[in-house]
Amino acid sequence: MEKTAEKIEEKPAESKHGIDMTCGSILPKILRFAAPLALSGILQLAFNAADVVVLGRFVGADALAAVGSTGSLVNLLINFFIALSVGVNVTVSTNYAAKRYNDVSRAVNTAVTIALAAGVFLIFAGVLLCKPMLTAMGSPEDILPMSVTYLRIYFCAMPFVLLYNFGSAILRSIGDTRRPFFFLLIAGVVNVCLNLFFVIVLGMGVAGVAIATDISNMISAVLVVIVLIREDSCLKLTKLGFDPRAVRMIARVGVPAGIQSVLFNVSNVIIQSSVNSFGAATMAANAAAANLEGFYSTAYSSVTDSVVTFISQNNGAKKYSRLNRIIWSTLICAFIICAICSAIYTLFGRQLLSIYTTDPQVAEIGMRRLYVFICTYFLAAILNTMSGAIRGLGNGIFPMITVLVGAVGFRFFWIFVVFARYHDYQLLLWGYPISWAITSLVLIAGYIHERHKLPAEDAPEEPEPH
Repeated sequence: MEKTAEKIEEKPAESKHGIDMTCGSILPKILRFAAPLALSGILQLAFNAADVVVLGRFVGADALAAVGSTGSLVNLLINFFIALSVGVNVTVSTNYAAKRYNDVSRAVNTAVTIALAAGVFLIFAGVLLCKPMLTAMGSPEDILPMSVTYLRIYFCAMPFVLLYNFGSAILRSIGDTRRPFFFLLIAGVVNVCLNLFFVIVLGMGVAGVAIATDISNMISAVLVVIVLIREDSCLKLTKLGFDPRAVRMIARVGVPAGIQSVLFNVSNVIIQSSVNSFGAATMAANAAAANLEGFYSTAYSSVTDSVVTFISQNNGAKKYSRLNRIIWSTLICAFIICAICSAIYTLFGRQLLSIYTTDPQVAEIGMRRLYVFICTYFLAAILNTMSGAIRGLGNGIFPMITVLVGAVGFRFFWIFVVFARYHDYQLLLWGYPISWAITSLVLIAGYIHERHKLPAEDAPEEPEPH
């Protein structure tokens, strides 16, 4: 009787929205997976840019600096939990490819529950900690009240932020990147319209931008949850609750990724504190340039992020011969994207910055940042690809340790030794690409080591149970 029940549980319908990543040509499937992901990221950045543009043009440079300076702090507080979604992705995609559908169902229910619980925790953490942490970062007194107002409103929507991210990770794990894209498109259009209404019509300033962002996050989260509830496959959300086995599977990859993200963002908070020491003009320029660079990094990361899902599915299906081909296909796509973006930013960087601000001093400082990053982002693409590949094989510890030592540790050295001596804005920024190069070399060696643990050839296909 036990075996019969097991067969019934293990054979639910597969989702009709997924991509089979374990057979056929790799490159077309990576592009099919990455295209909606890239559009999603670019749309999200475009809508975030709308926040920045509205503030910079209709409120002023101080409001732009106030919101721009909060990015590293937001990432510090929420990225541990968002990084847990990497564990969700690996868990669901590996089990889905191995046809362990009961494990997929447990992971889906557990992931949504984690998202809700973590989101409630973040409401209180964000509201209580934002002012003391912004003060510790050296935010100027004249913009501190606006930064605090923005963050306290923004953090009220944390359950929705995490629900969208975890729900999207579940859908991406089977190759469904289209539906999250459409949900983001709908929410983003609402965000832009509300931005214009709250800021220009009602004159609400940074509070209006934060409220518009919260409402758009709620819309995207609700749409994802509706899809999971209405799924007719093992991805269907059936109940809330923590399954111990699913928690362990998610935590094995997700917790190291979360710890890495937190400490990674500690270094970014310290860098932001160093940027703050140059004053409001540099803070505004840094925010505008970083927002603009986001389009670049999103373009290549849409491809490099796909490697986690592709490696997980092929590892779960024991298609070992495809693993290295996935790496090479991903890197080739990422390098082509980096070359195109570098050319665009080199030729039109100043004109693009002028969209964010009419202040020539702010634009000039922003160009100093662009010059550092436009030709070095290919190093970040290598880092993302190799760390994603190792996580896709189920090892979350090695990428965490490597990034902490090679990136975070090096950045601390760069800030407290090199920058402390010379105190130059552009020199401060060079810590990023140098840390990417060091970390990438170690991750390449780590992937080669992990790959050698696995067979060179595919495992024989197991017969379907009767």
